[in-house]
Amino acid sequence: MPQRRNAIKALRISKKKHLHNLQIKTDLRKALKKFQVTIEQKNIEEAKAALRIAFKKIDKAAKRHLFHKNTAARRKSYLSRLLLGITKK
Repeated sequence: MPQRRNAIKALRISKKKHLHNLQIKTDLRKALKKFQVTIEQKNIEEAKAALRIAFKKIDKAAKRHLFHKNTAARRKSYLSRLLLGITKK
């Protein structure tokens, strides 16, 4: 446990940021899971709506620097290809 006042404050702030980032990651995982389920069920309309939400969560995570912007772009591209795969069939 930190002893100095500044270190105590830094610890408090880092815990707060950690919880906020954890919430963003959890929301992202839930959105991706929902998208995966709709893809497996081949429900195109729900998949499009879930994809929109997943994109929003990915962009928010990238904005908060939870992962790199290129990683966000790669994930969005992958999800788009998954949706395209079920719409063509």
